[in-house]
Amino acid sequence: MALVTAFAVAACGSDADNSAAPAAPPAGVSHGAHAGASVGPPLPLRAGERFLDLKMAEAYTPAPPDGSGTDEYRCQVIDPGLTKAAFLTGTQVMPENLDIAHHALVYAVRPGKAALVREQDAKVPGPGWQCFGGTGVEGADVEGDGEPGAMWVDTWAPGATEALLDQDAGFKLEPGTLIIFQMHYNLLTTDGKPAGPDRSALRLRLTDGTPQTRELDTYPLDAPTELPCAADESGPLCDRAASIADVTKRFGAETGETADRQVEECGQSAPKPGNTQTCDHEVEEPMTVFAGFGHMHWLGRSIKVELNPGTPRAEVLLDVPQFDFDNQRLQKLPSPVEVGPGDTLRVTCTHDAGLRKQLPQLKKLPPRYVVWGDGTSDEMCAGIMRVSPRKS
Repeated sequence: MALVTAFAVAACGSDADNSAAPAAPPAGVSHGAHAGASVGPPLPLRAGERFLDLKMAEAYTPAPPDGSGTDEYRCQVIDPGLTKAAFLTGTQVMPENLDIAHHALVYAVRPGKAALVREQDAKVPGPGWQCFGGTGVEGADVEGDGEPGAMWVDTWAPGATEALLDQDAGFKLEPGTLIIFQMHYNLLTTDGKPAGPDRSALRLRLTDGTPQTRELDTYPLDAPTELPCAADESGPLCDRAASIADVTKRFGAETGETADRQVEECGQSAPKPGNTQTCDHEVEEPMTVFAGFGHMHWLGRSIKVELNPGTPRAEVLLDVPQFDFDNQRLQKLPSPVEVGPGDTLRVTCTHDAGLRKQLPQLKKLPPRYVVWGDGTSDEMCAGIMRVSPRKS
C-alpha cells in the first residue's frame, strides 16, 4: 500500500481512548510547543511485563536537508539488546525538543536485516541518517520483495502517550532485533532555521508472552489529498502540477509520485479536487482489528474508517469528527472486529484550506494546491489500524 512508504508522518501512539478527539483548536492557535504533548507517567506494568528504557545514542540538531524547506526526517538506530524473543505490548515515545517534534515513528528491524542498518548508519556522518518515506534503508523497510525487513510498531504525535491494548497481543521481536527511531522535525516555527538539539527517548513495554499471545501488525489505510486553493487565493502553487513538482523537489520522486499513485489505487480515473476525499481498500487476508488512529496535518478537519459501508454489515471502526493535530489519540474498538477477504475498509478525510489563514506558521507561506506530502505544510489522510492477522 502507498501509505507504507509514503507515510513518514503518521501518528498512532497514545493512551488508547474510545472518545472522540476534542474540538479543533481555535483560530490563531500556534501549533508551537504542543500543549497536549506531555508524555506523563507510564501506565502500571501488568503481569509478566517489564520496561526497557532506550535513548538516541547522540543528540541531533535538525536542519532542512537542502538548506530550504521546513522539515527534516532523521533516523537513529538503537539496539535493545534482546537475547530472547519478546512481545512489544506498549511503546511510549518521549520527545525532548517538543517545539519542533512533528511526529516519531518506531520500526523494529528483523535480525536478518540488522547488518544493512549498521552499514547505513556507518556510512553517513553524524547521528543517524535522513529517512523520508520509511526507514531509509533499502532491504530493511516495511515493504519490499518477500518478507518485509522491518515492522512499523508505533508512532508518536502531539497528544499521544503510551499505546496500550487490553488484549493479550503484541509485536513479536526476535533476538537481535534493532529499533529504528525516526523523528520528523518541523522547522516552520523557526522559519527553517536550526532550533537546538534533540535527544529523544523511548520506553518499551515487553513480555515473554504465551502460546495464546496474538501477534500484532500495523495496517495502514490512506486516501488522496486533493485540496485546491480557496476561492480568494491565487499563486503559482495553486496549480496541482506545480505543487507536486514542489513536493518532489523537497522530498524526492517517491513522495512526489504519491498523489497520482493514490488516485489510481483508489480507482479514480482522474483527481477530484475538493475538501473531502475517500478511498476503498479491499481486504485480502483475514485479520482482527483492535484499534485505529487517524492522522492528518494542520488543515485536517475530520477522519473516519468504515467497514463495508452501505451494506447491512456496515460498521464504523474509527471516527474523529473534530480532528485536532495537537491531541491525536489511538482509539480502541469497544470489542475486536473480525474482517476478511471480500470486506471493504473505507477511509474518508475532510480538510479545510481556510485554516491556512488562521495558523501563523502557514499564513506566511504562499497558497498551494495541497497534495499528499511529508511536510508539515503538506497534508495526509491516514487511518492506521492495529490488527492481528488470522490464519483462517
